Amino acid sequence: MSIETWLYYVVAILILTASPGPSVLLCMTKAINHGFSAALLTALGSLTAIVGILTLSFTGLGVVIASSELAFNVIKWLGAAYLIYLGYQAFICKETSYTLAAHENDKSLLSDYLSGFMVGASNPKAIVFFTALFPQFIDPAVSMLSQYLIFAATFLVLELSWLLIYSYLGYSSSTWLLAKGRARFFNQLTGSVFIAAGVLLSSTSRHQQ
Repeated sequence: MSIETWLYYVVAILILTASPGPSVLLCMTKAINHGFSAALLTALGSLTAIVGILTLSFTGLGVVIASSELAFNVIKWLGAAYLIYLGYQAFICKETSYTLAAHENDKSLLSDYLSGFMVGASNPKAIVFFTALFPQFIDPAVSMLSQYLIFAATFLVLELSWLLIYSYLGYSSSTWLLAKGRARFFNQLTGSVFIAAGVLLSSTSRHQQ
């Protein structure tokens, strides 16, 4: 793989990972409500799911899934339902204020990781994106394994970096957001965004690019 090809790939992934989406919102919410360590586990869960999608697409299974209307719709509706569920849970929360420490203790590590994984895996458009992306950069004359490792490592570094940057921004603002009376507003805001993201996901089609 030439350095020019890799740099083009970096630019494409940088644009993808820097754009805020449901995973970014979830990490920021976790950082604000439960601390930076919870956001880190959430980010790792999301990263695991997306790397899984990346691997499927690279091996060709992503083409099969992306071309299957049934598989695409099953993933789409499960993802949309989970996003709406997260939004509903946040929106109906009655708390008007709380402390960060209290919430750091009542959330399991597995719960944070799984919530990140579910949101990361919830968008079937990621399969379509990676299926369309990789053929533009793969060199059939070069080892497929080495190319996969380079592509995956590059994506891992950029995706995790952006998720942690957004998480830190959320954590840094937690003192103001968790002040008395603001928790209710923040929960309603994030709940509405999650629900909107779920509705938008449910309206996507396999043919939209």
